[in-house]
Amino acid sequence: MNSQVLWYTTRAAGVVSLILFTAVVILGQLARLRVASASWPRFLSADLHRNLSLLSLVFLAIHIVTAVVDPFTSLGIAPVLVPFSSAYRRFWLGLGTLALEITLALVITSLLRTRVGLRAWRLIHWLAYAAWPIAVLHGLGTGTDALSAWSLGVTIVCVVAVIAVTLWRLIAAPSDPLSGARRLAVERHRTIPQ
Repeated sequence: MNSQVLWYTTRAAGVVSLILFTAVVILGQLARLRVASASWPRFLSADLHRNLSLLSLVFLAIHIVTAVVDPFTSLGIAPVLVPFSSAYRRFWLGLGTLALEITLALVITSLLRTRVGLRAWRLIHWLAYAAWPIAVLHGLGTGTDALSAWSLGVTIVCVVAVIAVTLWRLIAAPSDPLSGARRLAVERHRTIPQ
């Protein structure tokens, strides 16, 4: 495969991943806020959040595979697995590897949600708030066209959207009707096979 095609594919998959993961973060926040209306039921946010998460992983895999096989970067597989081990843009690629590993932790615990319990799943899911900005920094530092007008515009829109929804969540977060011992009792009841 031509190196230029790989470059375009890597960049395009990275940008699409950014947009999709931004939507995932926003939908996760909206689901937590229990946002709903007659035309947008709550289950739609949860289903769309899950499906966009899966689609994001597909584009992330394309981004990683095309970057690894691109002869220009000569990455190999080690930098994908070991943060900050690449000779090519070590710091910025290391951030991408960290974001990937956090994302994998989110995926694995989501698949095992009933086994790890709601409390552990929630604690690990908070890592999404670290993975997303780390991935944004990875894109800004690694992307050869990251500072072009179109790429910077996409990044700015994504960052502003996540910040706006995060602020809205912090301001409008509903109080949790379950607290302390009642929450643990409900969690145990949900995880006990019936």
